[in-house]
This record gives sequence, structure tokens and C-alpha cells, in this order.
Amino acid sequence: MTDDHPTVSAATGLCAGRVVAVTGAGRGLGRAHALAFAAEGARVVVNDLGVRPDGSPAEDAGGPADAVAAEIRAAGGEAVAHGGDVATPAGAASLVATALGTYGRLDTLVNNAGFVRDRMLVNLTEDEWDAVLRVHLKGHFLPLQHAAAHWRAQAKAGTPPQARVINTSSGAGLLGSIGQANYSAAKAGVLGLTLVAAAELGRYGVQVNAVAPAARTRMTERTFAETMAAPADGTFDAMAPENVSPLVVWLGSAASEGVTGRVFAAEGGRITVMEGWRPGPTADRQARFTPAEAGDTARGLLEEATAPEPMYGAPR
Repeated sequence: MTDDHPTVSAATGLCAGRVVAVTGAGRGLGRAHALAFAAEGARVVVNDLGVRPDGSPAEDAGGPADAVAAEIRAAGGEAVAHGGDVATPAGAASLVATALGTYGRLDTLVNNAGFVRDRMLVNLTEDEWDAVLRVHLKGHFLPLQHAAAHWRAQAKAGTPPQARVINTSSGAGLLGSIGQANYSAAKAGVLGLTLVAAAELGRYGVQVNAVAPAARTRMTERTFAETMAAPADGTFDAMAPENVSPLVVWLGSAASEGVTGRVFAAEGGRITVMEGWRPGPTADRQARFTPAEAGDTARGLLEEATAPEPMYGAPR
């Protein structure tokens, strides 16, 4: 492995003995996560469909997953490639089945697969909307559902797991991003899914969290080319995807016991716990407003409220 990913230490690593499935792990963030888990002793199922950045078929469809799995094995780790489409029931089921069939268990699921089809709202086609929501949102739901069913069965059989799920959201899901209505909506949906899954699955020994990374990937290096570029002078590369992986690995390990239903932003050397929708200024007149009264009240409350953070692509 590269210097960012030390040789595997299966006996002493933070994830020694764990089996981890990472979707979209052929490149970018997913690849960085897979390598980082392996370096901490995990056995890794490397999922990638091998498509282009917009989701269209690529000539080397199975290549990226195979290459990352081979890289892990070359460093002394254990990994298997999986080329199924996790946004289909069959593909999601086979992801879990591959972990169980190859290694006999599944401990951690990292949902990361995705692509973008950016366009301003009035020009966005229904197909572009559906495709992006399918891969990001359905592609989170289905692997999570199949993994959760396995873990629930374990718990009901008297052997509750120390299971972990890390979902991938985005600053676009937290703040919005101009020209990315479909992507922003999908990534906001991932946050809602994370909260519900954490609440429902905790009784079975499953913790579910989300990470909103800022990093250089095929999806960001064109849209945000200037801010995502690696520094030419060799100084700290804040946008390297490997910077996000340590937090993901910790969340995917048994060491994160008790942390669930939370959203973290990760960028460079910075980790932030995001605090979502909370009640702000409130007025309660204990009676019905007229529309005019509701407007006057709303304007007064807005003057007291904290202004929202600007979305990506908006003037700052």
C-alpha cells in the first residue's frame, strides 16, 4: 500500500477480526476507506460497479473493485471484490451474502456508492433526478436493510452483534448545492434514513451514523476544481480522501460503542459534530393567527434567528 495506508496489522489493528463491506470502493473515498479498514486488520468486501462519474457504463466495469482488493491482499490483508449493483435488491443481498459466504460474518457496512448528474433545477430531467436518487438513497437503503435483517436474526438467536453502519451524506445534503438539486435531495435523505435506522436498530446491537465528507473525488474534482486541487508545494493535502477515512474506520470499529444517530463532517484535519434541526425562536399566542399576523410573527422570529450557512455555489 502507499504511505497513507500502512501494511496490514491483522492481529493488533483497531478492526482486527471484523468484516467490513464498503460500497463504491473502487475509487476515491470508498477506496481510501477500504484500504484504511484493511490496514487496521479488517477483512474487506470491496464493492464497485465500475461506472463513469455520471453512472454510465465503463469498459473496465469490474476493474476498480478487483484492483483495490488485489492491493489489500498484496499488503498482507484479506479482501474480496464484489461487482453487484447495490441499488437493486439482488445486488444488495449478494453484497451481504458475499461477506457471509467468504468470511462467515459481517460487522460493518459503509454505504458510499454514488455518482452525479449536475444540472440547474429548471433543466434537470426526470431521468437525471431518478438516477441520482436511486444510487445515493436506494443504494443506501437496500444494503442497510439486508445487513440489518442479518444482524436482527443474530440478535434474536441470542448473539447480538457489535454492528456498525456508516452512511455517506454531503455538505450538499446539509446546506444544499446550486446545480445539484437531485444530489442535495438524495444526501439530505441519507440523513433522515440514518436517524431512523439508528433508532430502530439499536436494540439489535447496530449503531448507525453518517459522515459528510469534503474530499477530492471524481464527483468533486471537476465541479470544485480550484478548491479540490492538491497543493503543488507538497504541503498538507486537505482534500485527500484519505483524511476522511480515520473517522470512518473508528465509527466502524467496536471502539465507537455508544455513538449512534450522529452526523459528522470531515475535511482535512477537521472533524465536526453536526447539530441539525433544533427549535429556534418561537412564538405561541395560544390562538389561531390570521395570515397577516402569521407573516408579521414569522418576520420577527427571523430577525432573532441565526442566519443559515450559505449553500455551496452561493455568493459568500
